[in-house]
Amino acid sequence: MTLTRDLAWLVGEIAAAAHFFIALGVTVHVLLNKRNVGAAISWMGIAWLSPFIGGLLYFALGVNRVKRRAQRLRRERIQTFAIDDAARGVEGSTNPLTPLEYAVGRLTGLPSETGNEAEPFQNGDAAYPAMVAAIGAAERTVGLCSYIFRADGAGQQFIDALIHAHRRGVQVRVLIDGFGAGYFWSGAYSALRRAKVPVARFLHSYFPWRMPFLNLRNHRKLMVIDGRVAFTGGLNIGDENVLANRPRRPVRDVHFRLSGPVVEQLVETFADDWLFVTGEKLLDDAWFPNLEPEGNLAARTVTSGPDEELEQIEFVALHAISCARHSIRIVTPYFLPPEVLTTALGLAAMRGLVVDIILPEHSNHILLDWARRIPMSELLRAGCRFWLVPAPFDHSKLMSIDDSWSLIGSANWDTRSFRLNFELNVEVQGAEFARRIAELGRAGRRLSPAELDRDSLALRLRNGAARLLQPYL
Repeated sequence: MTLTRDLAWLVGEIAAAAHFFIALGVTVHVLLNKRNVGAAISWMGIAWLSPFIGGLLYFALGVNRVKRRAQRLRRERIQTFAIDDAARGVEGSTNPLTPLEYAVGRLTGLPSETGNEAEPFQNGDAAYPAMVAAIGAAERTVGLCSYIFRADGAGQQFIDALIHAHRRGVQVRVLIDGFGAGYFWSGAYSALRRAKVPVARFLHSYFPWRMPFLNLRNHRKLMVIDGRVAFTGGLNIGDENVLANRPRRPVRDVHFRLSGPVVEQLVETFADDWLFVTGEKLLDDAWFPNLEPEGNLAARTVTSGPDEELEQIEFVALHAISCARHSIRIVTPYFLPPEVLTTALGLAAMRGLVVDIILPEHSNHILLDWARRIPMSELLRAGCRFWLVPAPFDHSKLMSIDDSWSLIGSANWDTRSFRLNFELNVEVQGAEFARRIAELGRAGRRLSPAELDRDSLALRLRNGAARLLQPYL
């Protein structure tokens, strides 16, 4: 009995010491690497109050080990924003968008390309036929990146088109997220691999110790054809996006077909992701042809990810809010932005701007629906207007200011998109395009402050608790 008690005591002491050093290690790493105070405090609390489990969760979800290690592609050339020239342009310009142009150029290091065309498609009903036809017409290259790529009726059209393009000699490259498209099984990946189509899964491994970062996903939706045409927006690939087929859980969304010089930046984004995952460089003229003007829009890509581009899309949105003079319009499926964006929207409304935020009445993430009521209440009091759109669930992500500048792409208005996921947006300057963007947002009922004030104490406690999960949602 004495030996058993001594052994139990020794095991307990070793476990306590191990917990102390694990929690201490987490604390040191958090203090050195986490910029967000709320997230830092949360992770340290979990590490100290949840022995071993807290450390394991931080190792799996809190440590950013995804680094490009200077493998940025950019076609192995210097592509920088002309800071001095742009600054001189800001000083002498009367265009209210000039400071925004300068700020986004400083952030991205990319020029705003003129001479582009952008065509919107609503839902998979309109977008999928155009995308599949583009694959069928491809002559040299097809690059496709998707967060969700199902092997269902809608997805099979893409799978067949990609296989046929590969067999007729087109360079096809397909990148599928390692989690969004199915962690344990991806039918699309398996079908393409069996057909010997070059396909890869982003940050995927069946072995946890080889998974670089479970919590970081490639949320980009991008297809580039012959280096001349690109499709991007919020649309995944799956039956739920084809409303004409009456899916069980229908999803509305908006996608865009882009042509013109900005497509080169979009191809660079795909090629950089492909290089990161596979090590293969896509550099030849088949991927990067000379591009001629196609329209009258100025456009530029804005990427972000938990490497050197952290918070880039968030900062672009913040600059746009600060430069807006008359109106701000946001369409997003999830609304739980970082505090700085919430404050900026509230201040914009308080200085007299019309701030419209259009959300689904109910999203497909109930915790986010609970948590969003906290910032919604604050912004309603500041004068922002919220419009709740009934089913089917609207997954669109759109922003416009002053009916002259727009931001389209894959990023939601939540912490996951702004600070955790790899995202791709495109800023577009053009009044006619901005007006078309405004028309894409469906009408909904206006939310009143009284409706939120009627929440019971239990609901307010629930919503507040859900908001505490903001760093992880």
